[in-house]
Amino acid sequence: MHFTSEQRLDDGVIEREFTLGETPDSPGIPGILWAPAAASAPAPLILLGHPPLGLRKMYPRLAGRARQSAAEGFASATIELPGNGDRPRWPALEQARADLRRALEAGEPVGDEIVDALVLPLVEKAVPEWQAALDALLSLPEIGGPVGYSGGVMSIGVRLAVVEPRIVAAGLFAGSFVPRAMFDEARQVTIPLHVLLQWDDEGNDRQTALDLFDAFASTEKTLHANMGGHAGVPQFAGDAAAQFFTRHLK
Repeated sequence: MHFTSEQRLDDGVIEREFTLGETPDSPGIPGILWAPAAASAPAPLILLGHPPLGLRKMYPRLAGRARQSAAEGFASATIELPGNGDRPRWPALEQARADLRRALEAGEPVGDEIVDALVLPLVEKAVPEWQAALDALLSLPEIGGPVGYSGGVMSIGVRLAVVEPRIVAAGLFAGSFVPRAMFDEARQVTIPLHVLLQWDDEGNDRQTALDLFDAFASTEKTLHANMGGHAGVPQFAGDAAAQFFTRHLK
């Protein structure tokens, strides 16, 4: 991990940009770490997932979530997803997105083949990168754990909850397409879960989200459903998620 910039935000949070795995032949994976400036002990860590829209576009929302978490004493970090932002183009992913757009614009059902092509390769590439980022972040003296995962592509969160024992709690947003294969993995998830569902999400199949929630094997799992579309998440829903992480990471 190589830090490339550092700034103190107006509420005292320290924001540092970094690259992970940079080599002479690869520019590495961009990421951002936010940490409370006045922490007296190594801070618990929340990994901030995000949709595949690019870190620069998602920065205002990610920084807002990180600052809220810092107020609770948590560090937060995120990394750019494969094929997004300034990372190298991924033709197969771009083709899958084009197929999705065509189906949506034509008013056609989004079939399993499109969902699988869009999501499963992203999960296979992104999850090991998140684990590598976690290795690097937990080696820093100011980061201690435990670790939570929050938001982002639902299937990435499910896979991380299965394969990454350092993640002890996850807040998931049921707002992305989920391949059927992920239901088998959901049945292996046992950590505490806080799942947010927008009841009228125009890009999410409500019944699929409910079935996935039912599949999770966690003995503590909470579903917070609010009226409204994908971008209409109320502020109090974020407050409830923050309380969830406070219970499990402190």
